[in-house]
Amino acid sequence: MPFVTVGTENGAPIDLYYEDHGSGRPVVLIHGFPFNGATWEKQTMALLDAGFRVITYDRRGFGNSSQPTFGYDYDTFAADLDVLMTQLDLRDAILVGHSMGTGEVTRYLGAYGSNRVSKAVVLAPLAPFLLKTPDNPEGVEQKLFDGFKQAIMKDRFAYLSSFCDAFFNYQQNKGKLVSEEAYRAHWNIGARASAKGTLDCVDAWLTDFRGDLPRINIPVLIVQGDADAVLPFPATGQRLAQMLPDAKLVTLRGAPHGIPWTHAAEVNRAITEFIGTRAMAHA
Repeated sequence: MPFVTVGTENGAPIDLYYEDHGSGRPVVLIHGFPFNGATWEKQTMALLDAGFRVITYDRRGFGNSSQPTFGYDYDTFAADLDVLMTQLDLRDAILVGHSMGTGEVTRYLGAYGSNRVSKAVVLAPLAPFLLKTPDNPEGVEQKLFDGFKQAIMKDRFAYLSSFCDAFFNYQQNKGKLVSEEAYRAHWNIGARASAKGTLDCVDAWLTDFRGDLPRINIPVLIVQGDADAVLPFPATGQRLAQMLPDAKLVTLRGAPHGIPWTHAAEVNRAITEFIGTRAMAHA
C-alpha cells in the first residue's frame, strides 16, 4: 500500500494512503466527507478508460490514512495535498474535488498556485463561504453547524445515517438512483473515519475561501445538483460561478449532494468534456 508522510504525532508518522493507476495526464480525485478515495470508483473507471492517470488519496483521519488528533483545517489539508503533488511530481494535473474535497482544491490553488495544475473541477462545492456573517448574509446560521457537532458527539453512527439520508436524498431516490447496498457501503466507509476528525471537520466547513478565489487563474468546472440537501446550491455552486472569471457551471436538475454516485454518467460526461480525451489533452 503506497503512502506519503505529511507529518508526525508523538514521534509516529502521519501517512496518507493513495492509489495511482494508469498513465497519461494526471487527474487527482479528492473525496468528500466523511468518506475516502473508494467512493470515486465510478469516476476512476471512466477516467482510466478515457486514457488518464488517476490518483486518489484518503484525507488525514479517513480511510487507510493515519488518524491524528489534529490538522483538520484547510491550511493543513492543502499542505498535505502539496506533499502528494510534489512527491509524485505531478505536472499539468487536473484537480477534482467533491464536497469537502473542493476545499482542498480551492485552498491549494489559492496558497500554492497553479504551476502543477492546468484545470480544476469542483462537484457540489463548499466555496465561497458557508457561514452567515454580517458581510456574508447568503451563508448558513452557526447554530446549524453547532447542532451537527452535538449530534456527532452524542452518537456519531446515528449522525452518519442522517448524513447519508441527506447525501443521497434517500427517501426520494432509494431504489432508483441509489440502492440500499450502496447507501450501506457509504455508511460503512464513513464509520471507519476518525471520530476526532469527523467532529473537527465540521469547523473546517466554515472556512472563508473568498480570499482564495482571485488567485485562481485556471479554468474551473462547477457541477452541482439543484436539490442538494447538504450544501445549498444558491449559497455554493451557483454563487461560486459568479465569483470566478473562468468558470463553467453545470446544474443537474433534481440531483442530490452525492452526484459522483447518483449521477455518475452526467458527472463523468461533464468532466471528460471539460478536460478532453488523452489525445486532446496532449494536442
